[in-house]
Amino acid sequence: MLEFIQEKLGKALASLTGKGLLTEADVDAALRDLRVSLLEADVALPAIKHLMAKVRADAVGEAVLKGANPGQQVVKIVYDALVDLLGEAAPLTLNVAPPAVILMCGLQGGGKTTTSGKLAKMLAETQKKRVMLASLDVYRPAAIEQLAILAEKTGAMSFTHDSMDVMVRAKAAMAEAKKHSVDVLIVDTAGRLAVDENLMLELEKVRDLVKPAASLLVADGQTGQVAVEVAKAFHERIALTGLVLTRMDGDARGGAALSMRFITGVPIIYLGVGEAVGALEAFRPDGLAGRILGQGDVVALVQKMQAAASTEDGASLEKKMMSGKALDMNDLKKQMLMMKKMGGMAGMLDMLPGMGALKGKIDPSKVDDKVIVRQIAVIDSMTKEERRNPLILNAKRRIRIAKGCGLTVQEVNKVVKMHEQMNKMTKMMKSGKLAQMLKGGR
Repeated sequence: MLEFIQEKLGKALASLTGKGLLTEADVDAALRDLRVSLLEADVALPAIKHLMAKVRADAVGEAVLKGANPGQQVVKIVYDALVDLLGEAAPLTLNVAPPAVILMCGLQGGGKTTTSGKLAKMLAETQKKRVMLASLDVYRPAAIEQLAILAEKTGAMSFTHDSMDVMVRAKAAMAEAKKHSVDVLIVDTAGRLAVDENLMLELEKVRDLVKPAASLLVADGQTGQVAVEVAKAFHERIALTGLVLTRMDGDARGGAALSMRFITGVPIIYLGVGEAVGALEAFRPDGLAGRILGQGDVVALVQKMQAAASTEDGASLEKKMMSGKALDMNDLKKQMLMMKKMGGMAGMLDMLPGMGALKGKIDPSKVDDKVIVRQIAVIDSMTKEERRNPLILNAKRRIRIAKGCGLTVQEVNKVVKMHEQMNKMTKMMKSGKLAQMLKGGR
């Protein structure tokens, strides 16, 4: 995530972190590099000026220049400035009589429809809300059908209507939501390839009719300053209450994330971090700033682990591991599926402190999430008896399994080895040896 800006800022600050004593010239040189890095990352100029002024004011003080670890102090100053630039976390507030309407706005291709489905799932799971999804996008082929499929996936109600008139559909959706005692009505509006007057006029009419509790702009986080200009245009006409940045799991330059909140004054509420319906995160400025500087986001990682462990499979697997009982291949598959749910190895590494500096040194094949898919395929190629009792997996059986899943015997052996290691760890957890190792014991 945000690898471009992470790499650039990392290089700009690298010259400071190893020094035992800083001079003003050191700080000035680092600030020049920092400014260039932000420009290359497509951060808006007003945001850069604000950030640089704040960093300079705190970084050239006597206490920093002669501090115990001045280089690390400057990194902390940059971190604090990034958090300040990103603004405070602003949770979605729906303090109105139901149905509370969420108006989803944005350009075509920004991820409005997918985000609508993700938000429905999040509200249902975290706030126990009864959600209805309604599409007003009568222009894009299959947009209405796409939202209906997402509703089915997320367990939300799906609004259906024969009319292709936007205002008729909006009015009918409101009536349907009230009829079914819906808590939240998420309205997915139409987008365009660019901001135009017809789009804005239609949105204004819809807004005045449905009277939304929240108006969210969904913008592609990889489009840089273009996204900032789009946000400004929508906010001037629609009065946005929040921003959702999508595709934040890709190699975006990061400029949009650092610029939109500062330029528009509208808070970022959610980040889209993948294609899955569960890949939506509440925005936390400290977490994003930590990832940008390669310090990770342990809070987000723990939240993902807790969410995975809270499932029925996760809870039963955790109980079995703590009991010290031998785990079979079915248990290993459950563990792999939990890993996928948490974003795979690549997503988890991004949240671990210090991993930013090591990305270029890690073999990509070792963190490729397709490896998990292949490992699951190996287990699926086993018989029920082999999954329950992996000890019977002799050479002949392993050759058959490899042929069955279209992989090599070596890959089958790796899965068997993983199973053995998992059981070793389970025994250590039962005996308390794992806790001793983590504390530095033997």
